[in-house]
Amino acid sequence: MLANLPIGSRRPSISPYLILAILLLVPVAAFAAAEASGSLNLTDSWQGYTALAFFIAAYALIISEENIHLRKSKPAVVAAGVIWILVAIAYIGEGETELAEELVRHNLLEFVELFLFLLAAMTYINTMEERGVFNLLRVKLVSQGYSLRKIFWITGVISFFMSPIADNLTTALLMAAVVMAVGGSNVRFTAVACINVVVASNSGGAFSPFGDITTLMVWQAGIVEFQEFFVLFFPSLVNWLVTAGILSFAISSDRPDVVSEKAEVKFGAWFIVGLFILTISMAVSFHNFLHLPPVLGMMTGLGLLKLFGYYLQLRDSSYGHVHETASVVGEDTALFEDSMEPDKVAEGQKPYDIYHNLQRAEWDTLIFFYGIILCVGGLGAFGYLALVSQFMYVDLGPTTANIIVGFASAIVDNIPVMFAVLEMMPEMNHGQWLLVTLTAGVGGSMLSIGSAAGVAVMGQARGIYTFFSHLKWSWAIMLGYFASIATHFLVNGWAFA
Repeated sequence: MLANLPIGSRRPSISPYLILAILLLVPVAAFAAAEASGSLNLTDSWQGYTALAFFIAAYALIISEENIHLRKSKPAVVAAGVIWILVAIAYIGEGETELAEELVRHNLLEFVELFLFLLAAMTYINTMEERGVFNLLRVKLVSQGYSLRKIFWITGVISFFMSPIADNLTTALLMAAVVMAVGGSNVRFTAVACINVVVASNSGGAFSPFGDITTLMVWQAGIVEFQEFFVLFFPSLVNWLVTAGILSFAISSDRPDVVSEKAEVKFGAWFIVGLFILTISMAVSFHNFLHLPPVLGMMTGLGLLKLFGYYLQLRDSSYGHVHETASVVGEDTALFEDSMEPDKVAEGQKPYDIYHNLQRAEWDTLIFFYGIILCVGGLGAFGYLALVSQFMYVDLGPTTANIIVGFASAIVDNIPVMFAVLEMMPEMNHGQWLLVTLTAGVGGSMLSIGSAAGVAVMGQARGIYTFFSHLKWSWAIMLGYFASIATHFLVNGWAFA
């Protein structure tokens, strides 16, 4: 059976038409319902309906971010505050004066773990970018003179295998930069190649806890162990290959002009890459062997990065605030320029500062997570989770429900959808939990607004990679989506036993 229905002083009769209306008209509201033990059933109260209305209005603004240029965190945070005010009013009316506080603290703990984990990861990614690691890869690709079709496949392969480590958002932005540098004025190539990058990044991120926020949430919840994510490798690979194979027919074999650029890797870049690998290892080890939250390993690794940043700061100061750089195009060895006079080169330069990379974290995204998690928890406190959970995972069945999760992810972003499923915690076998991890991860690719990678690339390739240019190929992405599900049942059938 599913998690128990909310317990309260009254049990209203909920029309199935209301359930269908919520599912069809407001997919997020349907999924975004978090149940906590002991919550009341207030789904038919005026406070509950008002909370739903605020959430719908807020998410309408969130979805319209690209058009109205309103940061998505702003309506999410306001809606969260209003919803919990309504929860408190409703619970006090039922004679529960402390339960609402307990529920909101539960949701805050969920957010804090996610926030600190992502903050550490984002700081490492930003530091590697600042040291020139990603720019080196970009320059290497654009300076080789590959054909458009070869660039299409190379960027896809790199996106698929990089996103499990660097996350799908960072990977998509880097590879989209390569595509735009090579494509130039070839709008058709750039648009199709960006779609390929987004799909490959999301597919690669689906088989690693570090590849996507949704997989990270599943791992931190302790439902799927670290090594178990890798059984999704072949379904994820099929998801990308089916789509990429179709998209490749729209790519010509023309050879664009070679782009001549030089890349510079700053001192300490590869040591920081090593620290990042060590940090990931600590996060996994803390969770698997010490049974501690993985965020503790990530924050310890962030501390190591800060210590190394202190060394870089001292070193830069001693060298007149100049970062030693190595020319990497056409050379394999570092060329240090220590002969420059510190007093002459220090002007206008600043020593390395780790807090600058902390400041460059995706703060809007992080605060957006706060708003969404609190909104989800607030709607769950009214009891909407049990209502939707009963309809989806009992009446429709877990397989159908988990496939629907993928489509909902494409419409309203996979993060709130997956968080809601985790809060619903339906009783499913391991194969079904792996399935919903897969569908939430790759399902967001069906629309450009369904994943952070798609939204970010839309901003980077503005006017070229758009909602409608992506929508034109949604049918191909959908074929890959269903092919990945079939592959999961074929390859991982043992997990359903």
